[in-house]
Amino acid sequence: MWLLIAFIAVPLIEIALFIEVGGAIGLWPTLLIVVLTAFLGTRLLRTQGALALNNLRSSFSDLRDPTEPLAHGAMILFSGALLLTPGFFTDALGFALLIPAVRQAVFAYLRARVTVQTFQNPHQSQTGPTTNDDIIDAEYREVKRPTHAPSGWTKH
Repeated sequence: MWLLIAFIAVPLIEIALFIEVGGAIGLWPTLLIVVLTAFLGTRLLRTQGALALNNLRSSFSDLRDPTEPLAHGAMILFSGALLLTPGFFTDALGFALLIPAVRQAVFAYLRARVTVQTFQNPHQSQTGPTTNDDIIDAEYREVKRPTHAPSGWTKH
C-alpha cells in the first residue's frame, strides 16, 4: 500500500515543484538546475561509493559485522538512482542520503525495526583466535588399486 502511495505521490510532488520553480525562475534555468544536480550527484556518488566499498572491504578483512557498510552501500546506490531521476524532490532525497549522518540515522531507524542476524567467524572463539591444537599436519600418498579383476582383454 505504501509503495502505491509513493508511486502516485512522488510524480505529483515533482510536477508541482517543476511548475513552481519554473514559474519563479523560468524554464531554462529550471532545466539547467536539474541537469547540474544530476552531474553533481554523479560525482558525489562516485566518491561516497568508493568510501563505502572501502569500509565494506575493511569489515570483511577485519572479520567484523558487514551489516552497516552493506546498508550504507545500498543507501548510496538508492541515492544514485534518485539523483539520476529528474526532479527536485528526488534530488533532495538523493543528496540527503549522501550525507553520512543521514545514512546513519536511517540505518539506526531500520536496525530498530528489523531483526539483524549477527556475523561471527566460526574459527574464532570469543576470547580470540584458535590455537594450533586444532591443526593436524600430515602428508598423504594416493594409492590406486584395481576395483575389479582383470577381464583378460587388457594387460594388467
